Order: sequence, then C-alpha cells, then structure tokens
Amino acid sequence: MFITLEGPEGSGKTLQLPKLADYLRQSGYDVLTTREPGGTSISEQIRTVLHNLENKEMNPRTEILLFQASRAQLVEQVIRPHLVKGGIVVSDRYADSTLAYQGYGHQIDIESLRVLVSFATGGLKPDLTILLDVDVEIGLRRKELKGEWNRLDAYNLDFHQRVRQGYLRLVQADPERWEVIDASQSPMQVQNEMRRVVAERLKISKQAGTS
Repeated sequence: MFITLEGPEGSGKTLQLPKLADYLRQSGYDVLTTREPGGTSISEQIRTVLHNLENKEMNPRTEILLFQASRAQLVEQVIRPHLVKGGIVVSDRYADSTLAYQGYGHQIDIESLRVLVSFATGGLKPDLTILLDVDVEIGLRRKELKGEWNRLDAYNLDFHQRVRQGYLRLVQADPERWEVIDASQSPMQVQNEMRRVVAERLKISKQAGTS
C-alpha cells in the first residue's frame, strides 16, 4: 500500500508521519518512510537546490522539472522496490504537491503537469492520500516560529492560498483516494484521526498497534 501525506506549509506532515509509521509497524506491517523532494542521495541534493533561499531567480518551469527529477529517482530507487516486496510506503508529499504548488500555486496548466508527473512516476499513484488541511496563515506562522523557512515558504500569501484551494479541488476530483483531516487540532487529535483512517483502509483492529 502506498500512502501519501499532503498539505499546505505548516500542516504538520513531518511531525505526524513517523508516528503513523510506528503505529503501522506495531500493527505488523513492513513500513518504509520517505519524503519529497528527497529520499535518495540524488534527490536530497535536488532538495537543497529547491529549498535554498538564495535561488530566488528560479523559474517556475525549472522548479517543476527539478521536482520531477527528484521524484523519478525516488520512485525507482526506493518506493517501487518496497511496494513490490509487499511493504507499505508512507511519503511526506508526492505528485499531488506538484499539482497544488506548481499547478494551482504558480497557475501552470494542470494537464501539462499531469503528463510530466506520469512520466516521472512511471504512472505510480498512491492508494491513499491524507490531506492535513490548515489555514494558510496559521501554517506559515508555525513554520516561522520553528525557524524552518525555505524558498517555497517565502512565496506571497496569495500563492499559498491558491495552493490550499488547489488541494481541496484535487480532493473533490478524486474523493475515493483522499481523506481530509483538520490539522488545526492538537497533534494528538490529528494523529488519532490519521490512525482511524488508515485502520479502516487496512482493516486493522482497534487493539492493534496500541502501546
């Protein structure tokens, strides 16, 4: 099973992912976690370029292609091999981030992006995508307070609003794959909802994975 976590900046994906992975491992699953951009040596180098605040002159098309390069390497080197073994992969971001950020955020043609994404991933799609939805201003404030500001965070508020609305449109277009969780709740509440969603999909009993 391939599970992806998506959301606007400061939604708490990075905090929640390892806890969800631990729950799945305690339930008996072989779980691999990863992130985008990144997850391999090559992809992590691309991540550094993408997030560097000094790269203010980066063109949106350059940004798109770098994300796809990172993603292609991650899929072939890490994600697909683990899925073939029958394991579960949980990723902090995946292809939907391209549609939300570069498509809706930068207002680049969505269908053109879908073609690029399909090429980069070899058509690999998640089985479940969890959207951690949070008000844009709250999310950006969280990141600023943590000192985690990067080049993408520095885009203006309108950009981030478009990203959030883009995610909600993606949910509407494919409701069977998506689950939306209110990420303005406490971290424990968010995690409990995530576990409930995953347990329902995997038919995990309520007793499994508790500690």
